[in-house]
Amino acid sequence: MDKVLIVTGAGRGIGAAIARRAAREGYRVALNYRHDGASAAALLDEIRAAGGVAIAVQADVGDPGEVARMFARAEHELGPVTALVNNAGITGRLAGFMDSDPDTIAAVFRTNVHGAMHCSRAAVHAFRRTGAAGVIVNLSSTAALTGSPHEYVHYAASKAAVETFTLGLARELAPEGIRVCAVAPGSTLTGIHAQAGEPERPARIAPKIPLGRLATPEEIAEPVLWLLSPQASYVTGATLRCAGGL
Repeated sequence: MDKVLIVTGAGRGIGAAIARRAAREGYRVALNYRHDGASAAALLDEIRAAGGVAIAVQADVGDPGEVARMFARAEHELGPVTALVNNAGITGRLAGFMDSDPDTIAAVFRTNVHGAMHCSRAAVHAFRRTGAAGVIVNLSSTAALTGSPHEYVHYAASKAAVETFTLGLARELAPEGIRVCAVAPGSTLTGIHAQAGEPERPARIAPKIPLGRLATPEEIAEPVLWLLSPQASYVTGATLRCAGGL
C-alpha cells in the first residue's frame, strides 16, 4: 500500500516543512490549506518539480463537512490515507487573558482542538476501511506546559487539550495497531509571531532558550517524520518535546 499523508495547515512554516520532507520520503501528500492558496500552490509546484506526488486541498479543519470532503479527495487522487499530521493551528493576538477577545478564543479552540478531532475521526475511519495500521501525529506546543501568561493563555490551553486528546486516543486505538503521538515545538522561526502581532518576538525570547536560538521548521519536521515511520513502531501516546532545552 502506498504511503498517503494528509498534512493540515501545510502551506507555510512547520506544515510546509513536514510536507516537503514527507514527499522526499516517498509519501503521497495532500497539502491542506484554509486561506493561503498561493503558498500551497508554490509548495505543490516545488514538490512536483522534485519528483514528489502531491495535491493541494482547501478545507477548514474546523468544519466536519469540509474535512470529509478533503479526505474523500485525497483518497480519490492519492489512494487510501495511511497517515495524518494535525498541524493547522492559530494563536490569536498576544494579550493578557482578560484582554483576549472571546471570539478569538473560540476560533483558536475551533481550529486547534476541534480541527484535530474532526481530522482524526476521519483518519480513523479511513484506516479502518482498509485495515491500515495508520499513524496520527498532532502538533502541540511547549505552551501547554508553561501556560503562556500575558501572551496567549487560551492558545496554551488549546495545546494542553491536544496533548490529553493524543494520550486518550492513543490508548483507545492501540489494540487496532493505530498509533497517535504528538510533537511539542518550542518557539520556531515561522510567520506565527508576526500574525500574533509581535514580529520581533523571536529576538526577544531567543536568549531564554538554553540552545540560544529558535528552531527552524525543518528541525520540527524531523521528529514528526520519525514518529510517522516504522522506526517509531512502539511509540504511541507520547508527546515529544522539541524545544531547545526548555
